Order: sequence, then structure tokens, then C-alpha cells
Amino acid sequence: MNPARKRRIRLVIALTAALLLASGLVYTSFSAGSQAKSPSDLLAGVDKGRTYQLTGKVADGSVRREGEELLFKVRDRKGTAAVPVRYTGTVPDPFREGREVIVTVKRGSDGTFVGERDSLITKCPSKFTAEKTPS
Repeated sequence: MNPARKRRIRLVIALTAALLLASGLVYTSFSAGSQAKSPSDLLAGVDKGRTYQLTGKVADGSVRREGEELLFKVRDRKGTAAVPVRYTGTVPDPFREGREVIVTVKRGSDGTFVGERDSLITKCPSKFTAEKTPS
């Protein structure tokens, strides 16, 4: 076999493998992503057994512990709708009332949303937002 032809065949095989791997990576990254839902969205209706990314602010006065479980409510950023969450796992240091969070949840049988273990993320407040001045 001609050495130039051998190199061309290897190149075609290598490029085909790279294209297949890149296609798989793109497919995985787009299919794995899920849009974050607000408490209002979850209260409007959810599919049983499906997981959702819940985003919102921790409601004031709602954080408490029951043994290993952390119980709190997540409310809409600019609304009053709130959903109760039961969470176990690592709690980020900046977690507190009024802080924006993202947590992966499923609807529980008792009406609360059960947080997936170690899925709680606390968003840091932006240093670029204007502070409210007292009137």
C-alpha cells in the first residue's frame, strides 16, 4: 500500500472519530440542561417524579432544622409565591434568608419539594446592583 494513501486513510479515520466525539459532547451538553423554574412555575403544575431546578430567594423566617434536614421556603424574586423545600446535604456558607438559591427538587408526597442531596447552590449578590436608599 502506498504510504501517502495510508496517511490519508488515518487522517480520515482520526477526523471522523473527532467529529463523532464533538457531536456527542454537543448533544450531551444541550440535552442535560434544564431551565430553572420559579416557585410560581412549580405551583402552576409539575410532573410527578420529574426533577426541576428551583430558583428564587430564601423566604424570611422560613429556615429551620429538623435533625439532618434543612427546611426552608423559596419565594419568587419579585413575588409572593413560595414553596417549601426539605433538603439534606451540604449547605453553602453564604446560605441565609433573603439570599438567592438554586436547588434541584422533586415533588414530595406531602406537598413539599424534596431537594436532591448536595444540589443547593447559593448565588452571591451582585456588587453592581444599586442599593436602595431609605426614603
